[in-house]
Amino acid sequence: MSGIIGKKIGMTSLYKADGSAVACTLIEAGPCVVTQVKTVEKEGYSAIQLGYGEKKEKHTTKSLLGHFKKANTTPKKKLVEFREFENTMNLGDTITSELFAEGDFVDAIGTSKGKGFQGVVKRHGFGGVGGQTHGQHNRGRHPGSIGACSFPSRVFKGLRMAGRTGGNRVKVQNLQVLKVYSDKNLIVVSGSIPGAKNSYVILEK
Repeated sequence: MSGIIGKKIGMTSLYKADGSAVACTLIEAGPCVVTQVKTVEKEGYSAIQLGYGEKKEKHTTKSLLGHFKKANTTPKKKLVEFREFENTMNLGDTITSELFAEGDFVDAIGTSKGKGFQGVVKRHGFGGVGGQTHGQHNRGRHPGSIGACSFPSRVFKGLRMAGRTGGNRVKVQNLQVLKVYSDKNLIVVSGSIPGAKNSYVILEK
C-alpha cells in the first residue's frame, strides 16, 4: 500500500464521451517529503512517514524541528505513516501526484464535516413518533420508547440516540482517477470525498 497526503480543493464535474456528467473531486496531491524511514530492525516494522504543508518554525516544537532537520526539509503541518511502501524511498525524497496515473483506483480517507449535536432523525434516520393525533402534538421528531422498563432497568450500550454527529474518520474506496495535472500537483477523482474544502485527505493505492 502506497499513498500520498493531499488537500481537498472542491468538487466539479467532467463530461464523458457520451455527454453524461460525472461528479468528481479536485485534490492537491503533494508534494510530500519523506521525513522518516522506519525499518524492521529498528522500529519493528517497515513504513515511511510523509510530511505535507508548510509550517512556521515558531509554531513548531524543538523536537520536531530536529526531526525535520534530519530529513533536510522545512517544518510540515501534516505527518502520516504509510506501510508497505516501496523500499526505494530515502529520507528527504519528494513524492508528487505522479504517483498516480489516469485510470488508477484509489481509496480516500478524510474527516467528515462536523454537524454538532443532532437528534435521532438527522443522526440515524429515524422517522419520528408519528402523526399529530391521539395527543401527540409535540413529539414529531422524538426518538420514542427506548425499551427499558423494570427489566432490564437500564439502557443498553450502543442504543441509537441523539448526540454528536460527523467529525469522524471516513474511508471511501475504489474512486477512479480521471485526470492528473502533474505540473500543478492536482488530480481529479470520481465521486465525493469526506471533509470540507481545504481539509486534509489521504489517498492510498
